[in-house]
Amino acid sequence: MKKGKIIMTVTIGIVCFLLVMIIFMQFKVVHETEETNIDTMQEAELRQELANWKTKYEETKQKYDETTSTLESYKEESASDSQTKQTLEKEVKDLELALGKTDVEGAGIIISLSEKSEEELEEEEEIKPIVAEDLIYIVNYLKDAGAEAISINDERIVNTTDIADIGNSIKINSKHLRTSSYTIKAIGNSSYLESSISGKGGYAEQLDITGIKVEIQRQNKIQISKYEGNFEIKYMQEAETEN
Repeated sequence: MKKGKIIMTVTIGIVCFLLVMIIFMQFKVVHETEETNIDTMQEAELRQELANWKTKYEETKQKYDETTSTLESYKEESASDSQTKQTLEKEVKDLELALGKTDVEGAGIIISLSEKSEEELEEEEEIKPIVAEDLIYIVNYLKDAGAEAISINDERIVNTTDIADIGNSIKINSKHLRTSSYTIKAIGNSSYLESSISGKGGYAEQLDITGIKVEIQRQNKIQISKYEGNFEIKYMQEAETEN
C-alpha cells in the first residue's frame, strides 16, 4: 500500500510539474506573442502616420505650388495689363497731339500781320485788306516747312479747319474774325519756318507790296491752345477688305 501511494504521489507530482511547465511555456509564448503584436502594431501605426504626414505634405506642397503659380500668373497679367495700358495711353496721347486736341508748347515763330499806316506806304502802294487766301497761303507754307502746330489769333489750325471770307470778316473754325491784324503762331524748326515766309520773293514780300506789314519773331517757347471743336464723322467709314 505504502509503495503504491508513493508511486501515485510521484506520478501526480510529475504530472503536475509537467502541467506547470506547459502552462508556463504557454504563458511565455502568449506573452511574447502579445509583445510582438504590440511592437508590430506600433510599427504599422507609425508607418501609417508617416504615410499620412507624407500625403499631407505632398498635398500642401501641391497647393503651395498651385498658389505660387497662380500668383505669378496674376503678376504677369498685371504687368501685361499695365504695359498694355501704358501703350494705349501713349497712343491716345499721340493721337490727341496729332489732332490738335492738346495744349502744346515749343520753339517756333510768331508772325504778325497788320495793315500799314499811310506813312508806311511806299509810292504806288495801296492797302489791300487781309483776306482768307493770305492766311491759307501762310498756313500751307508753314506746313510744308514742317510746322507741328499752328494757330491764327489763338484758333488752332487742324485738318478740318475752314478758312474763308465771309463778308467783311474771315471765318476760322466756324468763328467770324472781324479784325485788320492777325497773329500766326507756329511750332517747329524756327529757321525753316521763317525761311518759308520771308526772304527775297517770299510771301511776306508779296504781302508787303499790297500794304500788309509782316513781322516775324523767333521764340524758344511758344504756347498754342488746343482745338476746341468736335470731330464729327457723318459719311466716312472703314472700307471693307476682300479676303
